[in-house]
Amino acid sequence: MTNSHAQPRARWILSITDRVAGGLRGSRFGLFGIAVVVGVASGIGAVIFRNLISFFTWLVTGESEFGQDGYVGSSHLPWLGLGFFVLIPIVGGLIYGPLVYRFAREARGHGVPEVMIAVAENGGRIRPQVAAVKALASAVTIATGGSVGREGPIVQIGSALASGLGQWIRMPENRMRILVACGAGGGIAATFNAPVTGVFFGAEIILRELSVEAMFAVMLSAMVADAVAIPFLGDHAFLTGFPSGIALHNPSNYLLITVLAVLAALIGLLFKTVLYTMEDLWDRIWKGRPEWARPAVGGLVLGLLLLALPQMYGVGYPVMFTAISGGYTLWFLLILMVGKMLATSLTLGIGGSGGIFAPSLFIGVTAGMAFGITVDRVFGPAAGSPALYAAVAMGAVFTSAARAPLTSLASVVEMTGDFTLTLPVMLAVAIATAVSRGLSYGTIYTTKLLRRGQDIDRAAPWRAFADLKASEAMRPLGIRLDLNTAHRGETTEPVTLQGHVKVNHDPQAVFTTEPLVDVLRQVREYGRDGLPVLSEDGRHIEGWITNQSVLEKVTEELGAPGPQLENDETSKVNAPGSSRSQRPSTPLTGYLIAEVTLATDSPEVGQKLGAVAWPDDYIPVSFVRSGRVGDPQPGTVLKAGDRVNLLARSGD
Repeated sequence: MTNSHAQPRARWILSITDRVAGGLRGSRFGLFGIAVVVGVASGIGAVIFRNLISFFTWLVTGESEFGQDGYVGSSHLPWLGLGFFVLIPIVGGLIYGPLVYRFAREARGHGVPEVMIAVAENGGRIRPQVAAVKALASAVTIATGGSVGREGPIVQIGSALASGLGQWIRMPENRMRILVACGAGGGIAATFNAPVTGVFFGAEIILRELSVEAMFAVMLSAMVADAVAIPFLGDHAFLTGFPSGIALHNPSNYLLITVLAVLAALIGLLFKTVLYTMEDLWDRIWKGRPEWARPAVGGLVLGLLLLALPQMYGVGYPVMFTAISGGYTLWFLLILMVGKMLATSLTLGIGGSGGIFAPSLFIGVTAGMAFGITVDRVFGPAAGSPALYAAVAMGAVFTSAARAPLTSLASVVEMTGDFTLTLPVMLAVAIATAVSRGLSYGTIYTTKLLRRGQDIDRAAPWRAFADLKASEAMRPLGIRLDLNTAHRGETTEPVTLQGHVKVNHDPQAVFTTEPLVDVLRQVREYGRDGLPVLSEDGRHIEGWITNQSVLEKVTEELGAPGPQLENDETSKVNAPGSSRSQRPSTPLTGYLIAEVTLATDSPEVGQKLGAVAWPDDYIPVSFVRSGRVGDPQPGTVLKAGDRVNLLARSGD
């Protein structure tokens, strides 16, 4: 009796849940509502991650931030003396190395490239455990001396949370990508109290588009995430050490800004080169050895570097503040700049987990201060405050490395709280972008992907192709099939079918609103004879789509040869056989696909396809002859070797 009452109740709850999820999937307001939820999650994630770093740093050193005082050991481990700097990175490597290797290897490194490729190539799908593993691994890395930033981890954490929510709701790929950008933007906004920077980071670096729908969703997420974090992290400008009133008052000084922008661009490219050279070096040294032990062994080298230059310990914001306030001499600023390049590259090269945004700012500040001190000695007070050049170089170095001028401009203005910096920083990031693009193809983020054979900077598909949706290329089934949630998990084998039968339970599906660019990839990966097409709210099966129907629609709309790639480098990267990491799209529960291959003695051979008495509720959706997929025309006379795909419910 209990079971008889429980089953209808469970089915009713499941039906309500599906209706709500369908509404969220199928409307623009549903996307915006989920973006708000992602913003809340990203804000909470940023607060937890910041506190996690502070806690582990205190646990190891006795301070919430460490390294800015030079040769001062841990108050919790005073008996180690200066040997603390050598030993503690080894201990940290023994913790985060096995953690990353065992549970989420994509959490290794600076994280942003993994999010970028998930958006560009994998429909925004990120494994949910990445958020927890990335948070723990990065917090331990930074707390035990790793010279990396926290922006990469918080981007990956926020993106993984957003992706997990989107997968649970079964969002279409085009909107899943937007959610991932919302998670990234929200994380940046919350951790730096910089919502505009978060918006541009999500759109410019992660999503790589500026559509109205996407921008509004990312804005909502960034705003909410920042609002959630402010009560815990404060509402002041993040880089509070910058002096006020440092604007350029002499227009001729823009010539100095131009010179600095070029130098900063070269420094940003040098940082990228050092980073990947160090990674290559450690790959060669460690080849064939257990990866989980690499951070601990490499930690010894990192520890020796920290012993020589303890200011490289951790993220390094206090050292930046000291530099801005004029606490370091010219020669030591240059040592700090080079030391940060080496320390960050070494931390990531040995398998550490952390970002490159904060190190880029550090390198820019020290380089800019050195430039500012130099021009002050040459031109006197007329050159302006050295801190102004530090701010300008901070944006230009990151722009050159990441080629994200909007993000760089917003970050400098918001993080310093000084809007008078807008014009000089705008000039600097524009010049740095041009220099970087002229001298280098990949950015500090995309180069990691290029080395795997994945190029997300290649020429975009034709605009017309990108605008086409699945609904325009599918073949309507003639009837509208509702998704029967009450029969999930039940199966009915097609025992009355003749010939060789292959049954696919829980087939993959696409949505009517998905771009054909995404649909064609999914058909190629998951449905050689086609895939069912769901309504926008995911509650009905509207039609069937095949690679042939997609190509016919594209040919009809475009009537032109394939797109041209930008250059030989992208052509090589995207050649057939290049590495592309794909994950299955969301399965369609409640239905199965019966793939029937007719044998010579099958009674259907010689009959017209429309005259065959298929079992009840089995609908022919595609027909294959000699490897060519087509529509199941009723007048087609069946032959031995033909393959017919039938769509049916998985239970009655």
